[in-house]
Amino acid sequence: LLTMKIVVLKESPPETRIAMTPQVAQKLVKLGVEVEVEVGLGEALGFTDASFFEAGATLKKDRRELLQSADIILRVQKPTSNEISLLKKGALYISFLNPFEEGPLLSALKKQGALAISLQMLPRTTLAQKMDALSSQASLAGYAAVIEAAKETYKVFPMMTTPAGTISPVKVFVVGAGVAGLQAIATAKRLGAIVEAFDTRPVVEEQVKSLGAKFLKIDLGEIGQTKEGYAKPLTEEQLAKQQEAMAKSCAEADIVITTAQVFGKKAPLLITQSMITKMSPGSVIVDLAIESGGNVQGSKLGETIVTHGVKILGIPNLPGTVAQDASKMYAGNLYHLLHHLLTKGKEDPLFKDALICS
Repeated sequence: LLTMKIVVLKESPPETRIAMTPQVAQKLVKLGVEVEVEVGLGEALGFTDASFFEAGATLKKDRRELLQSADIILRVQKPTSNEISLLKKGALYISFLNPFEEGPLLSALKKQGALAISLQMLPRTTLAQKMDALSSQASLAGYAAVIEAAKETYKVFPMMTTPAGTISPVKVFVVGAGVAGLQAIATAKRLGAIVEAFDTRPVVEEQVKSLGAKFLKIDLGEIGQTKEGYAKPLTEEQLAKQQEAMAKSCAEADIVITTAQVFGKKAPLLITQSMITKMSPGSVIVDLAIESGGNVQGSKLGETIVTHGVKILGIPNLPGTVAQDASKMYAGNLYHLLHHLLTKGKEDPLFKDALICS
């Protein structure tokens, strides 16, 4: 471990999160590894260069030198082809990396003799729970989706009694009750909304109700979830039945938040134009699955579309809207992964470890 060098690079815009905080850098240094961070890594988030230095990290400006000397590189986003060409043989790159869509990038890593860990591919087991960056960021995305919707709606969330009369609470409909959906439900309830939610997995009904929301029941026949915890894809008949049943809930809602994603595949289309036409003008839809294809017909990545008076938000990187806390959580996940790998004491932990080889 004494010769192990961990390097953390700045992200390229529009990414606002970072892969390291001074607190985590200090913990890694205490493990006996060398930590080098790029100058200015966390300045925009209030993590000064001085705070990294005080934590025991070395600061360097030369990104080329950082990449060429690194044993382990930590990042939020995937590397560029130019960055891969600078990695030494055996270097390990850890970040969000979608292997289903990044064939050329994986080939470049292999050609360079470098290794990579995709955080999306970590198994959802008890062992990996503290390392689950996908879930930690999804939770923040669910929170941020409600906050962004609150900015765009023309209504206040809670019921209010005023001299002019009583204002009814906002109605929020959440589609998908995974990590992001449950956090969206909890956040909307805290703000005083009436919340209804739907998920194809009946097993989450109890979780939805425990947060004070109503669970929309739709009999879709046989359905379940994958070993990764995602809902299994629906048949065309099941999807049509689901859309028909959800249309009424969408029409009654002031805000709709969609969170449905299928592991390794394009997100399912759940909200059609015909459903949107039945919603009241001024209503807001947040398509939380926009980066994997979107759940809403007509939604566009990075844009707000207005159709039939309904705003459809296609905000990318929702965790990045709360980047300081997102970075703290992400860095914490990476620490637990690195602690697991670096303290096992095996000759070749990367290839003899059930977490990595599963």
